[in-house]
Amino acid sequence: MKLDPQEMKSAVNRLKRAQGQLGAVIRMIEDGQECQEVVTQLAAVSKAVDRAGFVIISTGLQQCISEGNSEIDAKQLEKMFLSLA
Repeated sequence: MKLDPQEMKSAVNRLKRAQGQLGAVIRMIEDGQECQEVVTQLAAVSKAVDRAGFVIISTGLQQCISEGNSEIDAKQLEKMFLSLA
């Protein structure tokens, strides 16, 4: 299943935001910021990456259904979902 770049814009935007947040976390650690602040920001990065993954899987699934594509089976979908859990 190939992803349509146009349909993936929201996931790409999330990942770019997460990339910026991750850079900020690294700077926070290098600057000796408080542990709680660093962990809070790191959790936000993790959540953004997870949500992007779910958007990608969801969009891909919708694409397969609308195209009648049986290229991906239930076991593959389950494996993808569980890989993000």
